[in-house]
Amino acid sequence: MMTSTTTRLLLLLSLLQTRRDWPGALLADRLDISHRTVRRDVDRLREMGYNIHATMGPDGGYRPDDGNHLPPLLFDDDQVIALSVALRAATVTGAGIEEAAVRALTTVRQVMPSRLRHRLDALEFTAIARGPGDALVESVPADVIVALSSAVRAHEVLRFDYASSTDSDGDDPKPPHRVEPHHVVFSDSRWYLVAWDLEHAGWRIFRVDRITPRTPTGPRFTPRQIPGGSVRDYVSARFKGSMLVDAWPCRGKVILHRPASAVVPFAGDGTVEDLGADRCSLELGSWSWVALAASVGRFDCDIEVVEPPELVDAFDELANRFATTVARAR
Repeated sequence: MMTSTTTRLLLLLSLLQTRRDWPGALLADRLDISHRTVRRDVDRLREMGYNIHATMGPDGGYRPDDGNHLPPLLFDDDQVIALSVALRAATVTGAGIEEAAVRALTTVRQVMPSRLRHRLDALEFTAIARGPGDALVESVPADVIVALSSAVRAHEVLRFDYASSTDSDGDDPKPPHRVEPHHVVFSDSRWYLVAWDLEHAGWRIFRVDRITPRTPTGPRFTPRQIPGGSVRDYVSARFKGSMLVDAWPCRGKVILHRPASAVVPFAGDGTVEDLGADRCSLELGSWSWVALAASVGRFDCDIEVVEPPELVDAFDELANRFATTVARAR
């Protein structure tokens, strides 16, 4: 019976788990391979980080390291990263599998060889749910995420080049950023680094897809307390235009001349109340009053402002801007 090397290694690992000592001749017979192939396969497993001891004597064979009660898993480095990202990100899917995903990640870690377990431990990030939408996922090299995560775990100052959206090829080279990295965050299909900027003496959120880490890392630092004490609350607050409080700085209420069923799918984190007869109320927030007015306007219907007066002023400002746009176009 011919089997692939990977399949044969899995079978060998499974057999080694079923009894304490395996004579080499018996392993060769069970796997239908030669003694020489058994030795080569055992050497491959050792290179992967599995501790397998050879026993001497006429019936010499092999014995797995003590303490392994589950069959080890075979993953390459890229698969480890993919598995870790998928299981950690599952905590914000809303599919009711959050606790199961955490348990699965713990189980996978326990049965991995030490080399891959270190690789898995180096990847740490916080997944944050921001709301509905099919945003395009920004592609970030796994090595960059691992490098940032490793600096976070080791509490080491990080140096990196950062590509700003306003950069151009003709600009002079900029000195690298120097930061104390605190958290790697995945939110709304994009990766971020939350760090204390040593040059500006303040907290900043960097997009990871624009980061090119430099080596070596700098000296160790004592972690600071993140504003509010929670990276989730801090990042969510910053995305809402607030520095500390996880809430929209501008919040208003309107009545839309549309049925609630047509508004709910697009209300995001807003609150919709059915008023009957093709009317509903919508309470919504945004980072500015004008942005809030524009957000409400997308429902393409008659609007009545309930509160506050600042929202009425914002609609007035939008009307003037749109009138100016039309006048310029004509």
